[in-house]
Amino acid sequence: MAASYDIQMKVPFHDLDPMQVVWHGNYFKYFDVARFGLFESVGVDLYGYLKSRQMVFPITRSSVKHILPLRFDDTFICRATATEARYKIAMDFEIRRPDTGEICTRGKGEQVAVKLPDMTLEFEIPPEITRALGC
Repeated sequence: MAASYDIQMKVPFHDLDPMQVVWHGNYFKYFDVARFGLFESVGVDLYGYLKSRQMVFPITRSSVKHILPLRFDDTFICRATATEARYKIAMDFEIRRPDTGEICTRGKGEQVAVKLPDMTLEFEIPPEITRALGC
């Protein structure tokens, strides 16, 4: 079963735009908090791969669909769910209101494995990451 992780957060004032809603770029920050929570929850240390294997996992694709705006002091849950981890790591993201379950935002992200220092694209995600993410 594919790994999933939920984290509850609250919108700080400095995340707002002039219209008093969360600035669109901040949703990617929320996705990253959930992404790294997911990695940590299944025992995957991407920084450890940099140090021990000289391997990094850059984001190569991301998208977001805004449905309902988040505003100052709103509490929300951001969920990250692994959808693939063989040739790339792909995740779906969902932001919803905990009280009503309303979906505010959906997103997707993809990352690949790259070997340093030559920046060589690896065509497979390390198998222990694939197993940990359940994909």
